[in-house]
Amino acid sequence: MSTSKSAQSPSTISDSIVLSKYKAAADVSNSAIKKVIDSCKEGAKIIDLCKIGDDAIAAGLSTQYTKDKKLSKGSAYPTSVSVNHVVCHFAPSANDASADQELKNGDIVRIQLGAHIDGFAAIAGNTIVVGASEANPVTGKNADAIAAAHYAAEVVQRLLKPGNRNMMVTDKVQQVASAFDCKPVENMLCHEQKQNDLDGDKQIILNPASEQRASFASHEFAPYEVYLIDLFVTTGDGRTKPSSLRTNIYKKTSVTYQLKTRVGRTAYSATTKQFGKFPFALRDCEDERTMRIGMIECSKMGVIQAFDVQEEKPTEAVAQVTFTALVTPGGVERITSGAAFDPNVIKTDKKIEDADLLKLLQTSTKIKKKPAKKPASASAAN
Repeated sequence: MSTSKSAQSPSTISDSIVLSKYKAAADVSNSAIKKVIDSCKEGAKIIDLCKIGDDAIAAGLSTQYTKDKKLSKGSAYPTSVSVNHVVCHFAPSANDASADQELKNGDIVRIQLGAHIDGFAAIAGNTIVVGASEANPVTGKNADAIAAAHYAAEVVQRLLKPGNRNMMVTDKVQQVASAFDCKPVENMLCHEQKQNDLDGDKQIILNPASEQRASFASHEFAPYEVYLIDLFVTTGDGRTKPSSLRTNIYKKTSVTYQLKTRVGRTAYSATTKQFGKFPFALRDCEDERTMRIGMIECSKMGVIQAFDVQEEKPTEAVAQVTFTALVTPGGVERITSGAAFDPNVIKTDKKIEDADLLKLLQTSTKIKKKPAKKPASASAAN
């Protein structure tokens, strides 16, 4: 009798093999984002930073699970480097506008990348300010946004415990951001992760419009779930807009449609074969020109999702913290991270004063085991 695929291939972190793959992918992502962060110096070009991240992912994966030649490994999110008012999804090709933009001291930079092993992905995203140090600290709006994103991430990690609900996270992130005169970017979604899929059914919405909040599905967190937490906070009104910069990141969806053009079918087939359902940058494609043309029909028909570059007003600051979190019976483990938050470098004049939030931040991310009940004595039973 044949064994079902699910029985052959466990896909949750209750299985030690799956857990090890998530953590190995996280090691690769953490090492890669550190290399990009360390390279964010005055004069560094965006396109070069993206290459550093992509190359680090490839090099890191080449040392993981080397004996299993059939095991899929690859990028789970292409390196994106978004500077100042460009909020996210900027993963340029060499000939794109702003690809050769050089960083300057004082620039606020958001970096995101990710790796997967056997479809188990670990995504990391972080925000830094070029040239910042204790001697040259970050102040003003940049400091407010970075501090808000940091503490919001700390709160989310503590709220992902089994039994809590997604709208609790929505409300508490809003409270944290408000303490720093910030707002979460409107309608951003955090998803449960599955094997080969960053967009699981369970979601957390941040800063929803009133009509979306009313209709948004409520759910409870459960042991052995994995979440991709994607936090963006801004000193502005929470609304970003599409940038004039060219879209370069795409991802296959679950929509099916018989594409009409040959170039569309070619692009879709190449996407499926090379990237599966993970986001990818056109710079990683063998025939970038064909892929770019094919993406027009694919994205129009919904079989491919376009990650348009977003921007904020130049007078505002945006900060990002993105991480993969494992929900277990023993607590919530954050397996990806970027630069450590240093209050001696990030000097905001604002702080959290709400007693409930402060109490929540003081709680552990771990869950204490309840002591086992003692069996009733014979005399008590009688």
